[in-house]
Amino acid sequence: MFKEILINSDTDDEPEFMPLLSLDEDGGSEDETFAEIMPVLALKNTVLFPGVVIPINVGRSKSIKAIQKAYHGDRVVAVLSQMDSRVEEPAVADLYQIGTIARVLKLLKMPDGTTTAILQGRKRFELLHMTKESPFMQGRVAPLEYESLNNDREFDALVSSLKDKAIQIAQLSPNIPKEAGMMLNNIANDGFLLSFTASNMGVKTAVKQLILEENNLQKKAELILQHMDGELQMLQLKDQIESKVRGDIDKQQRDFYLNQQLRTIQEELGGNPQEAEIAILVERSKNKNWAKHVQETFDKEIQKVRRINSQMAEYSTMLNYLEFMLDLPWDEGTKDSFDLPKVRKVLEKDHFGLEKVKERIIEHLAVLKLKGDLKAPILCLVGPPGVGKTSLGNSIAKALKRKYVRMSLGGLHDESEIRGHRKTYIGAMPGRVLQSLKKAGANNPVFILDEVDKLGKDFRGDPASALLEVLDPEQNTTFHDNYLDVEYDLSKVLFIATANSLSGIQPALLDRMEIIEVSGYSQEEKEEIAQRHLIPQQREAHGLKATHLKIKPETLAKIVQDYTRESGVRSLNRQVAGVMRRVASKVASREAYETTIKPEDLHGILGPAIFSRDMYETDPVAGVVVGLAWTSVGGDILFIEASLNKGKGKLTLTGNLGDVMKESASTALSFLKAHASDFGLDSTIFEEQDIHIHVPEGAIPKDGPSAGITMLTALASAFTHRPVRNHLAMTGEITLRGKVLPVGGIKEKILAAKRAGIKEIILCADNEKHVTEIPASYIEGLQFQYVHRMSDVLEKALMPIGS
Repeated sequence: MFKEILINSDTDDEPEFMPLLSLDEDGGSEDETFAEIMPVLALKNTVLFPGVVIPINVGRSKSIKAIQKAYHGDRVVAVLSQMDSRVEEPAVADLYQIGTIARVLKLLKMPDGTTTAILQGRKRFELLHMTKESPFMQGRVAPLEYESLNNDREFDALVSSLKDKAIQIAQLSPNIPKEAGMMLNNIANDGFLLSFTASNMGVKTAVKQLILEENNLQKKAELILQHMDGELQMLQLKDQIESKVRGDIDKQQRDFYLNQQLRTIQEELGGNPQEAEIAILVERSKNKNWAKHVQETFDKEIQKVRRINSQMAEYSTMLNYLEFMLDLPWDEGTKDSFDLPKVRKVLEKDHFGLEKVKERIIEHLAVLKLKGDLKAPILCLVGPPGVGKTSLGNSIAKALKRKYVRMSLGGLHDESEIRGHRKTYIGAMPGRVLQSLKKAGANNPVFILDEVDKLGKDFRGDPASALLEVLDPEQNTTFHDNYLDVEYDLSKVLFIATANSLSGIQPALLDRMEIIEVSGYSQEEKEEIAQRHLIPQQREAHGLKATHLKIKPETLAKIVQDYTRESGVRSLNRQVAGVMRRVASKVASREAYETTIKPEDLHGILGPAIFSRDMYETDPVAGVVVGLAWTSVGGDILFIEASLNKGKGKLTLTGNLGDVMKESASTALSFLKAHASDFGLDSTIFEEQDIHIHVPEGAIPKDGPSAGITMLTALASAFTHRPVRNHLAMTGEITLRGKVLPVGGIKEKILAAKRAGIKEIILCADNEKHVTEIPASYIEGLQFQYVHRMSDVLEKALMPIGS
């Protein structure tokens, strides 16, 4: 059923098919009329039904003339089937008297000299008599109509059953495309459905002619259904037999049969594919400039592969190992471009600020250029998230024209991720270091080891210890991967590690790296980065043009101050993206909007301000001191409050303080007790007063060694009732001897103080060198007081008595 007829044509024209939905149940248009006399075409071995389109090869002289007459006339021909297909020149007596009027859609000249006609059945007819038989047959015809239906419901049931059986036959027959079932479901015309199924049934021509001649649609449907039942039963029986035969063949017979087929195919192709595959590997190895011991290992593994049956699992494992050896870049690398002015230019273009970091990178590359090898300390960029550590590595790779590889170590617990698995294990894989080099295709890429401080350790080993061999210049020339099991030289790789904090890095690993601190950005730097990089990038990412919006400098400053509080620029980038999305929605919706974004517009775009500025409280109160703190998201000011109550000298600390800050408070109180007479205090007062030290915003954990002098100043202010001077902040640690110690994070703390309106800052004298590294424009308007001892702090911080 559903036979497929293929036509090969050397013409570029396509057959013009009429839409089937416009046909009535008889195959012709409802108002279509035909001439009484028309050419007659005899078909040998098929029957044309109304509504059906078929191609036929026309070879007999009479048939060619008849079809040409019709094609160049009104394109209508009367099609009759032969009773006996063996008759070459049929006469009237050799033809059935009932056929189908057809429209000639296309006439094609084939390469072999024959003519192919595309016919579409239109309406049944009866041949009244033949008017002539030469040079082609021509006859008088009378169109036939179907009898009226007596029971529409019964006919509908017959058609539905017929359609279901046709779909079943299409599913069981291997020669019928899967789309046939969908096509049958889409046929809404019952008359065309009967013609279509009858035309495609695998029955004799006489049976099809009998169906064509039936004038009663219900009887026609019954006749088609009867023959379809037989065809369906035959297909079902065939399917059962094939299933049973398939089940009877056991696995050994099947494997033997397939192996015999495979051997025969291999012989026909001219050789054993296993040997051909090995020959390709050997040929590739000849182009490798690797060490003698590597070549010996490769040759040894090749001999093993030749002795193993290709059907065994070990064969594919060893083949993968050999391919990995060949894919590794043993001596293939990119040529370095140590043009240091160009490197500097690339770093300046890609990164604003970070002058000290960029200068250190230039120095590092200069040493590599002069020395000629990379046996130098591994660089480790340490800083808060979002300050550009990873992108600095990318810029270095771009400047040196090297390949760029990034390997994230965050949460890595398995040592095999670094060293690889032994290849004898099931599912063995090389380590990620060698996998990355294979992907890069070069033995000298810039290799970023991201988040080295977040390496884990458990029963699967210690990845941090495995990294020692990778990052030690004295060891990585003979790096040993368990999977490769051959020494590999990593000395040409430029490793750059990144970390958020040094506290999480193993000491032995830290000892092999040179630390470069990447501090956070000031407000001015953030605004400049946003103007240079973030706004253009986000504008392009959101499909906007420069004319679509303009962000004013004061608007950008408000975004930095009120919507971000971090050292890096990731949060700032997200807020800029929020502005771009709002503009993009306006542009896409073709709504009118103000292209210039003003500060007052941010509330409607980004919502209310997320952070309030840390403004300094101007009212001096005894016992309240402003300190400076450093957090993972940058600097901040910190209020430390001390109050006294009648009691027995109990010290209470609140504000979610860490152990270090608690120890600083105890040290400050001990120092004050020991030197009470120096500050004009009666030593008995400490036994009569309870002391409470509080650091506001108690929900936020606080810890660190920077609050020592701040706590001592707060206690001294509370006991002497002398307020601290206006617009003053301080940071530093103390000892029991009253010495002021330097602290870190000076740049971030000073910038936070300026943002809060502080005008004067007290620092340890040893921190003066850190202040000089800050650009003068960032600290304009700030005064610095450098001290050595705690007595100097109290002298500069506390107001005179009675003021």
